[in-house]
Parts: sequence; C-alpha cells; structure tokens
Amino acid sequence: MTRGDLTDDEWTVFEPLLPLGERGPIPNLRRLVNGVMWRFRTGGPWRDMPERYGPWSTVYGRFHLWARSGVFQTLMEAVIAEAAARGQADLDLVSVDSTVARAHHHAAGMAVDAELLDALEKAVAKEKGLHQRDRTPK
Repeated sequence: MTRGDLTDDEWTVFEPLLPLGERGPIPNLRRLVNGVMWRFRTGGPWRDMPERYGPWSTVYGRFHLWARSGVFQTLMEAVIAEAAARGQADLDLVSVDSTVARAHHHAAGMAVDAELLDALEKAVAKEKGLHQRDRTPK
C-alpha cells in the first residue's frame, strides 16, 4: 500500500458497496479503486497510471462503468453516513465552488445596433473616467 491508497478501515466501508461483474474473473476491486483515486488525486492521464493498479484501460473501464451506474454517488453517501455515525463529520465546514462563466463561441460575433453600441461605449468610458478620478456619479 502506498500513500493515498485505501487503508484497511476505509476498505471495510467501500468493499460491500462495490458491484461485482456479471461474468469473468472477479477483479481486485481494491486495486481498481486505488487506481481511480490515484488518477483524481494526481490529475495525471489514465495512460500514466502506475502498473501497481493494473492496466490503465481496465481501471478506466471500471471507473466509467461505475460512474454511469451511480456507484460513486452511493460510495460518497456511505462515507458521509459512516463519518457522521462516528461523530467525525462536520458538514457545516463543507464548501465547494466550481463556477465557470464563459461566453458561447457564437457570442464573439454578436450583432448590436450601432446606436446601442455607441451608447454602451460612452457609458463604459464615463464609468472608467469616474473610477480613474476616484469620483462617484452625481
């Protein structure tokens, strides 16, 4: 086990929640979960995954299958419930923000009425002038 891999206690929470395949040999699920965690912990490409987690394509395939079927949502809920049962969860401190605001590529060529564009440019110039002189509008 390397740094970042699941401990035995963590694995006891995860193991019963992971689905087994319908056919073929039973994979080493712990190794697959550790591989997925490596990928998202490091941000490295799937193809650069260390060999100790198995073939990258196998780990990716299992990740993709589990993501579509809701396994990770179930795992997250179980881990939060387990932490709450142990008195180790303080969800008041959780805050996640991943806001991204982008204009659509079609917005680059937006057609604006000439009079409206002129009025907008004058308003921006006036606002810039007020901020540069540290004045407020009257």
